[in-house]
Amino acid sequence: MSTPKTPTLAVLPSAKTRDESADATAGLRVLQPSGWPMPKGYANGISAEGRIVVTGGVIGWDRHERLAEGFLAQARQVLENIAAILADGDARPEHLVRLTWYVVDMDEYLANLKELGRLYREIFGSHFPAMALVQVVRLVEKAARLEIEATAVVPR
Repeated sequence: MSTPKTPTLAVLPSAKTRDESADATAGLRVLQPSGWPMPKGYANGISAEGRIVVTGGVIGWDRHERLAEGFLAQARQVLENIAAILADGDARPEHLVRLTWYVVDMDEYLANLKELGRLYREIFGSHFPAMALVQVVRLVEKAARLEIEATAVVPR
């Protein structure tokens, strides 16, 4: 019986997005074990050094606590809300290292994947942090279709 090979770890610099300055992602590294397939729309892992900015669970409502109608409208509002929270913490979307998505209907998420990707890139650019996606029975706000927690690390 042969001994299984342990994958080696490759550390790749993250891709720059939009017009960001050269130091915007300094200290952030995408972790991609060699031989693993490249993930689409997320990273297997990110290492970072700097100041941490963390959100709570963010849903798709506006500043008046009105939920947008439908999955995609709520997704847009969630991403815009996260961008606003990041900005308040002097962080930007390219500083994101992790997103945890909670959806009430996995089929609804998958059916809207292409448009969701377009919305994501429109708001966050093409920086894709480590992500997890979990289907839940429901969220605290009954009409909420998704909730996202975000973690960013702002380089020093």
